[in-house]
Amino acid sequence: MLNRRHIRIKVMQSLYAFKGTESDDLAKDQTFLLHSLDSMYDLYLSILALLTELHKKSKSHNEKLQNKLLGSDTDKNPNTRLQDNQLLHIVSENKMLQELVKKRKLNFWDLDFEYVDILFKSIIKSKVYNHYINDPETAFKKDKQFIIDIYSELIAPNDKLYDYFEDKKLTWIDDLPVVNTVLLKVIRKLKLTSPETVLLPDLYKDEDDKEFAKDLLKKTILNNSKFSEEIAIKATNWDAERLASIDGVLLKMALCEFQKFPSIPHKVTINEYLEIAKEYSTPKSSLFINGILDKIVKEYQSKNIHKKTGRGLM
Repeated sequence: MLNRRHIRIKVMQSLYAFKGTESDDLAKDQTFLLHSLDSMYDLYLSILALLTELHKKSKSHNEKLQNKLLGSDTDKNPNTRLQDNQLLHIVSENKMLQELVKKRKLNFWDLDFEYVDILFKSIIKSKVYNHYINDPETAFKKDKQFIIDIYSELIAPNDKLYDYFEDKKLTWIDDLPVVNTVLLKVIRKLKLTSPETVLLPDLYKDEDDKEFAKDLLKKTILNNSKFSEEIAIKATNWDAERLASIDGVLLKMALCEFQKFPSIPHKVTINEYLEIAKEYSTPKSSLFINGILDKIVKEYQSKNIHKKTGRGLM
């Protein structure tokens, strides 16, 4: 589910929260990071649970129309395209998902049903929905694309849902962009014959990624003062405030990878932190970070120190 960039972002957020100080309790810091990463999976599951509730809502909505005492012919024969959506059936009928949602106590949509109602009303009033229910062609591909469209255009950008997630858990706001991207990627992969596990990818690609998260946090904290001094020497022409901002955290993480992770090429590290800076810092951040890191790499190469090993180093 998570790639190395997602992991770097969570480490950055953890370091920024700790103000980058050399901690006396690394175990506590690592526990915080791992809990923060695991919390992303809770957000992912809660959004799948929301899709399940929207599916239930479509069924109950149609039943209410059919049971109207003075209902019209349209009410008596409502369009069941959303209720019959095959992608939603895959989500709703996934037993592993339902068990995880229950185990992690993420089935809060029953209590906070008003958010389900708000989203459902916005969906059935949308042009996307109108086009979908009037499309004569029915196919799994169409059902899947409809869910992708309503999620991208109506659910993910919904301000009230955004506020709800922020109230539920503050860190979820930072996690939403990543989780939204992962969710849409998983939906695109789903097929009618997909096993249950496709909908529920592992949080980490492998154990190495989990160790990378812990090591990057730990080694950056332990070498905080050393990295700060090294960066300060190269940043004499820049505003000192940058070193106390997210830019400073990203630079320290990059130096940590340069010095403590010999299998990660310099180019990969630089590109990763430039992309993170573009998303999480100021417009000038990538220029600042690229300039500092370029100086540092050239110095290491000229002194033949902190050499990289393994493939892909050219």
